[in-house]
Amino acid sequence: MCGIAGIYAYHYASNSIDRNELLAMRDHMVTRGPDGFGLWLDPAERVGFGHRRLAIIDLSDNGLQPMQTDDGSIVVTFNGEIYNYRELRNRLISKGFKFRTQSDTEVLLHLYADRGADMVGDLRGMFAFAIWDAKKRTVLLARDPLGIKPLYYSDDGWTFRFASQVKALLAGGKISRDPDAAGVVGFYLFGSVPEPFTSFRSIRAVPAGTTVLVGRTGPAAPRRYHSIASTYCEGEQGQAPGASPDYIREALKDSVRSHLVADVPVGAFLSAGIDSGALVGLMRDVGAVDIQTITIGFEEFRGKNEDETTIAQEVAALYGTRHTSRVVTRSEFEADLPLIIQAMDQPSIDGVNTWFVSKAARELGLKVAISGLGGDELFGGYPSFRDIPRWVRLFSAPSHIPLLGAMARRLTEPLASHLGLNRKAASMLEFGGSYAGAYLLKRGLYLPWELEQVLDRGTVREGLRRLAPLRLISETIEPRPRSAFARVATLESSLYMRNQLLRDTDWASMAHSLEVRVPLVDSVLLGQMAKLADRPINKASLANAPLGPLPQAVVSRAKTGFTTPVRSWMHSVIKKVERVPRSAAVAETSWAREWSRFIGRQALHPNKSSLPLAQVA
Repeated sequence: MCGIAGIYAYHYASNSIDRNELLAMRDHMVTRGPDGFGLWLDPAERVGFGHRRLAIIDLSDNGLQPMQTDDGSIVVTFNGEIYNYRELRNRLISKGFKFRTQSDTEVLLHLYADRGADMVGDLRGMFAFAIWDAKKRTVLLARDPLGIKPLYYSDDGWTFRFASQVKALLAGGKISRDPDAAGVVGFYLFGSVPEPFTSFRSIRAVPAGTTVLVGRTGPAAPRRYHSIASTYCEGEQGQAPGASPDYIREALKDSVRSHLVADVPVGAFLSAGIDSGALVGLMRDVGAVDIQTITIGFEEFRGKNEDETTIAQEVAALYGTRHTSRVVTRSEFEADLPLIIQAMDQPSIDGVNTWFVSKAARELGLKVAISGLGGDELFGGYPSFRDIPRWVRLFSAPSHIPLLGAMARRLTEPLASHLGLNRKAASMLEFGGSYAGAYLLKRGLYLPWELEQVLDRGTVREGLRRLAPLRLISETIEPRPRSAFARVATLESSLYMRNQLLRDTDWASMAHSLEVRVPLVDSVLLGQMAKLADRPINKASLANAPLGPLPQAVVSRAKTGFTTPVRSWMHSVIKKVERVPRSAAVAETSWAREWSRFIGRQALHPNKSSLPLAQVA
């Protein structure tokens, strides 16, 4: 896992690239790659790549990047891991390619020489990379199918820039910091900025499952090579294998086995939930030994249902791991919060728990850890799998009556607010009749007509126009899968998981120089499970996948989510920063909004906070 950056002055009249700008971009990402660094510029200094290395595969200096072919015609800078690199390497050797390293990076070089941009279809892993083709004078950017690894770019019509982080691009000093109304509105709608938007108008995300080719006339439109919706459609059209425990177990074991490929020890995050516990059991089943597991706990939770440490210790004992419970205190949270905000590459209301468990893993000397992220999306673990299809059935017909929904909302919303009821209920007639509208109601932080509570009217209008949230949501399920399960799984995976969970995991873990792997977010596994989308699969299928099934205490435990004390700690920080008296209680429906306003002021409008964040601790 690494940090990559690059500049390509493609226009014939543009200046040569600025080496100092490239160095500033690269070295802003030092925590992403503390084990090594590299810089490459072509002789004319029209293109240059930078790299920060976290050594996981081939720990020798042979794996340093940017890496180039012997003749210098192809150069790569790469962030991520290619889990099937050994099979690809053997295939390329059989074709006559010569290797000088044992790294997965060199596989990318020769695979590009063999297959060109179509190489992405052969890769199993998490990746974001750039390849310079000296003969074609092109840069190829590619991002993994499910969007595990981030990649951002900026183009001013003369020069193209890219990096693993938005803030790395800004660190170069040559890119406008003008805010993007669509990204800002997206943050307040969803609690994270939806791709391809960012907080800045000049910066875009390379969409997951796409490539971008940059030539002498600039970047072409992103070309999609993978789609979650298409994967589910293909699964529904194929031969269904039947949701047998053996089929699911073997598919999961195959993914876990692939994700253990490394030249350093691979540990695991272990909560009291099904996802992480099942993965630890499967790690043991495929031959992993001496597994280090980590759980974070809180003194305030001791003896309560929210305390994950007791059950996690039981699971660790069941699978024979070396287990550590790491206690996080209020004072540590407040001391780390300025660092968390600084590391947060784009504003998000989540990521704090991942910060602390990643910190704990690094304290134990780990460089790689397995996470159970993705289990709810793959096995239908969210209430949205039940609620959204039900809402669509109930409100589909009345939602087609012109103006009825908007009128009902305007009439009932004041009453709902007065009675302390969920204000989203007033919008069911207006939005509940479509999958896009129902998803916005389910996952929306603020609803569109509420945005003027936190943003000026001009920003709201421009942001909604450019973001087009209902269209953005609807396009994620095109082509449209047949089953309700597949539609919701596609929505949750393409939006919530990709834009928030995966992105937060990336910045929070890489701030501690830790690589987090997610075996339940795997394109091969997704294709296998998509064949079962119309079958009764659920989290029990995951819990029973290890040869030694998870204890009943894990299976029957209620999902606790992101609860106090972190929530109450957040509330305390807000009171300190804003110096505004607030009630001690933090309501279930309001804490995320309260936190989003705080994060927005810190990340989007840092000059509007009335107290420097550094003074919180």
